[in-house]
Amino acid sequence: YNDYILDYYFGFFSPAFVTVQAFTGTYGINYGRIANNLPSPDEVVTLLKAAKIRNVRIYDADQSVLKAFSGTGLEIVVGLPNGNLRDVSADGDHAMSWVQDNVLAYLPDTCIRGIAIGNEVLGGSDQFSGFLLGAVKNVYNAVNKLKLSDVVQITTAHSQAVFANSFPPSSCVFRDNVVQYMKPLLEFFSQIGSPFCLNAYPFLAYMYDPEHIDINYALFLPTVGANDPKTKLHYDNLLDAQIDAAYAALEDAGFKKMEVIVTETGWASHGDENESAATVDNARTYNYNLRKRLAKMKGTPLRPKNVVKAYVFALFNENLKPGPTSERNFGLFKPDGSISYDIGFPGLKSSSADSLLLSLKV
Repeated sequence: YNDYILDYYFGFFSPAFVTVQAFTGTYGINYGRIANNLPSPDEVVTLLKAAKIRNVRIYDADQSVLKAFSGTGLEIVVGLPNGNLRDVSADGDHAMSWVQDNVLAYLPDTCIRGIAIGNEVLGGSDQFSGFLLGAVKNVYNAVNKLKLSDVVQITTAHSQAVFANSFPPSSCVFRDNVVQYMKPLLEFFSQIGSPFCLNAYPFLAYMYDPEHIDINYALFLPTVGANDPKTKLHYDNLLDAQIDAAYAALEDAGFKKMEVIVTETGWASHGDENESAATVDNARTYNYNLRKRLAKMKGTPLRPKNVVKAYVFALFNENLKPGPTSERNFGLFKPDGSISYDIGFPGLKSSSADSLLLSLKV
């Protein structure tokens, strides 16, 4: 027993026992940058610290962001973009130099806690599907050789397109055309202790089927909810049901113990004419209630012990994103750093009275 304690404190555990904790608390945010009018990364640090948001995801490994985050204590997950998967999958040396240049070079001053390998690779076009597992393994091997595997967690985020029959949650399974890629990926992730990362949007589900989904159920508002006839579990909000659908698919595939983390969820505050649910009021309601839901530190009906953790999408409205208007309006903040709507976070732009007071103090 004493040896065990010593091993624990002095870190003699073999990697098989190490599970990286890449997420502090339950609330994080995605810092997307497909825009030409955003504040500087240094201002973003000020904004995040004022909002007390510690967990951040970016979709690349941008130098200016990683430098700005240095010494801040903010915990960041960097992304290997889909366009890099082929090269990194084909060549371990390529993976090693990517990890050295984009991760090792910034540690430990910048708290890089994870590398997301691609984003929503499976379930859409199969353009990158065949490269995902090779890229994951090569990046993990590089991280492991650099003795960083207990610091930096390797994951990949999935959209709900990987699932078939997601309602009721207990009926959810992985789609037939995804299984061949998903099974070996989950096998590897279970070996290295990585979670299943899910991009879950009650907003999109509601927009797709407004006739059958009560908007209050999507917005965490009081509602009759939904029952799962197989498990006899009751759901009072759609996000919990989406997470439990993922747990059911994992269990069906033989990975009952794997944790699900929500890597993107959010609600658009503005949309096109056919996107009537994208309003400031709905976005405020969803994001405010999501904060309250996460602050409870509780699990889902199917996995009550697995505390729900989620990264909100997104930090800013991004004016250069393609697609419908809603895509450019998921931000909790506007590009000038002011809040898009009030869910309890302070914005960068204080009122003129505040700045007058500050200048008098100075």
